[in-house]
Amino acid sequence: MRKRLMILAAVFAAAAMLGGCQKKTPETEAQTQAVTEAQTESETETVAEETGTFDSGEVLPEGKVRSYLTGKIVDEEIGRTRPYAIMLNNIYGAVPQAGIERADVVYEAPVEGSITRLMGIFEDYEGLEKIGSVRSCREYYVHFAKEFDALYVHYGQAIYACEILNSDIDNISGLSSQEGFGKLYGYAGENCFYRTSDRPAPHNCYTSADRLISATQNLCYSREYDDEYEGHYQFAEDDETVTYTDSATHMEPGYETNQPWFDYSEDEGVYYRYQYGDAQIDQLTGDQLKYDNVIFQLCECYPLDDHGYLAIEAEKGGTAYVFTKGTYEKCTWSKDDMESPARYFDSQGNEITINQGKTWVCIVYDTKEDQIVIE
Repeated sequence: MRKRLMILAAVFAAAAMLGGCQKKTPETEAQTQAVTEAQTESETETVAEETGTFDSGEVLPEGKVRSYLTGKIVDEEIGRTRPYAIMLNNIYGAVPQAGIERADVVYEAPVEGSITRLMGIFEDYEGLEKIGSVRSCREYYVHFAKEFDALYVHYGQAIYACEILNSDIDNISGLSSQEGFGKLYGYAGENCFYRTSDRPAPHNCYTSADRLISATQNLCYSREYDDEYEGHYQFAEDDETVTYTDSATHMEPGYETNQPWFDYSEDEGVYYRYQYGDAQIDQLTGDQLKYDNVIFQLCECYPLDDHGYLAIEAEKGGTAYVFTKGTYEKCTWSKDDMESPARYFDSQGNEITINQGKTWVCIVYDTKEDQIVIE
């Protein structure tokens, strides 16, 4: 249930009268039920919000919260505004990406043609005037975005993703329809994305923070987390540093085309990211990408057709490798259901704790575990 649904319902109704609001689920009965539920919101929850308390009992300074993405203390307007999960091009001719350094979590997964595509999950995106280049959706990325209650941003989609995009995700799309499928929800108009002249299409499509916020309002999506969302990772405390038993200062997920790797900097306590034989940087800043945690998450993968489109099982569970502070733990991952985040567990069944900070997740074929390199 989204917060302050009564206010939102009034805004939506006014916008609808002006013709400025699309809805995925316009059924009046469902909206009435949602508003009724919002009215019964408990006084306890309201007091908790005002004092900065959370399920853990932690009390934070006024206006501060724990980030769901990094575990760090951040401004409430950042940490309790839903993030954007943005599809990012990762072929050689489309790097470096613009704005990717600001993503707190990045997912990398194979797509057709042995290349990988990225999904950056952005919490602190204010002021970003160039994000991208933005590329098309694959169904499994939708599942990953849902684990963070994120607003999903894409330009185009494989036909296999159309059904889930229309039914089960707040998405912002650059296309209004799909040949062979029909109308798509999430089209926010021509102004949500723009093209540059420095790269050929389709590798020159970008968006910005202001454009995304405007699209979110036009599509009547809530910018607040669902009331029931509790976060994705289990983070270390402020005064705690997590390490595991085995050393890991160089890791390769085994992707064939971009051949990425991560190298640990002992001085900084982070993993630097490389691909295509060189450091991976942000186009806007020139900084090399670096992460506090890296996860290799093994998933069942298989082809869907002769064109190379893949199915990646994002909810069945399996093996995972979690890396932090120059160490790693081989563990398992699982999900309670389709809607819940992936959780990571050690051999004794205890949930893995990671260090506060940014995380990069590599989705790896479960049949290609032998191609992973850990040194």
